[in-house]
Amino acid sequence: MLKLSKVGIISVAALALSFGKTVAMEPTAKLTVVVDSLSSKQGEVCMRIYAKEQGFPQSATGVVQSGCTKITGRAATKEFYGLKYGTYAVALFHDEDGNGKLNTNFLGIPREGFGISNNPTVKLSAPKFKSASFSLKGNATIKISMKYI
Repeated sequence: MLKLSKVGIISVAALALSFGKTVAMEPTAKLTVVVDSLSSKQGEVCMRIYAKEQGFPQSATGVVQSGCTKITGRAATKEFYGLKYGTYAVALFHDEDGNGKLNTNFLGIPREGFGISNNPTVKLSAPKFKSASFSLKGNATIKISMKYI
């Protein structure tokens, strides 16, 4: 039978640990979204953060984080934590009636306020992910102006 001294046991343990995988923590960031130009203090502002084009801006597909926040004056602010460095886009709406969805008319035109990161011009269709996306490589604050039709 093989006998190991204390030094031998420590050496074997150290050798075994050196073969283990090294797990590197991916850097993460905090994104602060500031929304201005709200028409009223009624309701709340709901936001979705997308990491890819799929689902943007209307579907929950591709959403990495979401949440709603109360309105203070004519503005609202929400912080999102733990986002991996990468490319993102934000879509949001003013949920005035508290039903958790963007109300639209029979043509699909919003009846409540909405906003998109980078504040692109909105025409007859929703903006594309590419025009709304931004690179997140550390803590950042973005400002989105609410639009009403």
